[in-house]
Amino acid sequence: MKKLTLISICLVLSLSLACTGWAKSYDGKKILFIDSYHEGYAWSDGITSGIQQTLEGTGVELKIIRMDTKRNGSDDFKKEAALKAKAEIEAFKPDVVIAADDNASKFLIVPYFKGGDLPFVFCGVNWDASGYGFPAKNVTGMIEVSPTLQLIEYLRPYAKGDKVGFLAPDIMTAKKEAENVKKVFGLELTEYYGTDYADYKKGFMELQSQVDILILDSTGGLYDDKAEDNKAFIEANTKIPTGSVYDFMAPYAMFNFTKVSEEQGVWSAQAALKILDGASPGSIPLVKNQDGKLYVNTRIAKALKTEIAFDVLQSADVVIE
Repeated sequence: MKKLTLISICLVLSLSLACTGWAKSYDGKKILFIDSYHEGYAWSDGITSGIQQTLEGTGVELKIIRMDTKRNGSDDFKKEAALKAKAEIEAFKPDVVIAADDNASKFLIVPYFKGGDLPFVFCGVNWDASGYGFPAKNVTGMIEVSPTLQLIEYLRPYAKGDKVGFLAPDIMTAKKEAENVKKVFGLELTEYYGTDYADYKKGFMELQSQVDILILDSTGGLYDDKAEDNKAFIEANTKIPTGSVYDFMAPYAMFNFTKVSEEQGVWSAQAALKILDGASPGSIPLVKNQDGKLYVNTRIAKALKTEIAFDVLQSADVVIE
């Protein structure tokens, strides 16, 4: 799964734009990007960056709105955020809407726009979009699948056994991630969902006495104000090999084989440009993310008194020392 870096993606993209005629001006065209989460959340920021880089110089007017449903998890808040996004769509009158992550699909696209005339490109929908009825005649997108098996293969040589733990905040996205890892890959997981930061740390300690490999799911940006404390805590208390599939979790895990959030944004913006060129969303097949990057955190390896194999260090995209 380890393929292109963002630089490589952008190079390929620039060549494809030149070859397909996308380098032409789209003056007067509008694209609205609806982020389910918030600015400052690393995953959302990566998607945003991919969209912005792809659309730069095209003449497209890009507007960004954020639903902020990561920090506000109630269904009532999500429904209200979706209504506000709907009002923005009606006021801005975009030619295409890009919508990132599940909440935008569940609370906005499905109840108000699926099957209509306005084209939508989703990204960041986890594992399977069929529950939303996607694809639809006006909806296409990129499904987000975790490279969990590849991550475990990196961790297994340093583990004493095969029991796998899963630590995450007590949020819907994390539970969906665990369910799909079990369903799609046939893995058994020992799970712990922290209700707050203190409980998250408690789960980190407890799981290490129960499993041989610990997967750290995204913290959802919920503990960003505790980043330095969390880093120090994990470096001081890691007892087994740990890993994550998110690049922004690299300070906290020994190995990270990560999805590349920019890939979601680049592909979505490419698809939006195709639609502006006349393609229907229904003619653009759904795809899954393919890119991956390997991070090795030698600080945590040293805390475990573990020596990382030289060939692994050589193949890593990023080494944290």
